[in-house]
Amino acid sequence: MDSLDWYHGNMSRHIAEALLMANGREGSFLLRDVPGTQCVSVRGQDAVKHFKMERKGSKITFAHSEFDSVSQLLQVFANQVILCSQTGSLSKNFEQGTFLILKHPYPKQVEEPDSYDETMMLHSTFRDNATLEDLKRQTKAVALASKSGYLTKQGGNVKNWKLRWFVLLRNEFSYFESRSSVKPIRTINLEECEKMETCELPGKSNCFKLSFPERTWYFSANSEEDLGDWVSIIQWKLNQNQSQEQKSNKFIF
Repeated sequence: MDSLDWYHGNMSRHIAEALLMANGREGSFLLRDVPGTQCVSVRGQDAVKHFKMERKGSKITFAHSEFDSVSQLLQVFANQVILCSQTGSLSKNFEQGTFLILKHPYPKQVEEPDSYDETMMLHSTFRDNATLEDLKRQTKAVALASKSGYLTKQGGNVKNWKLRWFVLLRNEFSYFESRSSVKPIRTINLEECEKMETCELPGKSNCFKLSFPERTWYFSANSEEDLGDWVSIIQWKLNQNQSQEQKSNKFIF
């Protein structure tokens, strides 16, 4: 199993759920160890389900099917497996179950986004003659594949520019009228993005664009450093989407 790209070894249930919900998508799945056997964790629309393998001697039972070996079981995963998580007894209608399609194997080796947030550490006690430089220590903190901040966005129909608050979480690139707004004006799905490029636009600086089949979106960042942060993390997202899509299409074991 160690050769499987989507086998994560001794990963806890909590970490599996956090990982799949934060960076996976519906149909993302991984294989992990549980006491005495393995478990397949699958992300549904809004939750993660866990399916345990039962071992009896040399036989393996999974989803009410019996296999002679792990290799034989893994051959099943060469296609898009459909699992049904029953909410009632097995004698009840399947309409009461939740159907999950295993489409996207989640790799154990994922490249970390090359973007970081600056943070300031202040001492709780300090000398009377301490300066600000004495009080602060610059360090780096991983951005955890998410980012928020202001960007100036060009309109779709009316080509005017408006300052909006943007939040990037998983593949959801949402923008709000202001930082205090609760409901986003719109959410852009980066899974549908074909390409991202920096660009030059009249009267604007630090610009980049996102190309979709139906529209190209244009943005202007507040600074060159801010532009670099947005470009870095969005490109990382697009690379991960492309990598997962390729693995879903090939599904080689």
